[in-house]
Amino acid sequence: MGSRRRITVALVGLVLLVVAGWVIRGLGHSDQGNAGPVALSTLPAEAAATWHLIERGGPFPYPANDGVVFGNRERHLPARAADYYREYTVPTPGSRDRGARRLITGAAHELFYTADHYATFVPVDPAR
Repeated sequence: MGSRRRITVALVGLVLLVVAGWVIRGLGHSDQGNAGPVALSTLPAEAAATWHLIERGGPFPYPANDGVVFGNRERHLPARAADYYREYTVPTPGSRDRGARRLITGAAHELFYTADHYATFVPVDPAR
């Protein structure tokens, strides 16, 4: 086998691996909203405090950022209208900024938590 052919085969193999990884990653995120909800009580205490602020309508520690539309650009949550989701900061002790933790609410009273700035989400049952 000539060197050009080996390079071509290697490149095709690499492309196939990248595409397969992308598809597998996409499948992993597509069912996150279908997983059973976790109890709010199992999340960091700051998440419960943020939830209680949401229920009361504030005041929020980051008024310019809390309660704003969450665009779901990563598409990890179920697809909805552009203004369907709202995001709220879950403070991270010791962080100098807002940190990575958020609660996301849906217009139909859904609740999601992310600890890694929108990379992954878990549905939350606030009654537990």
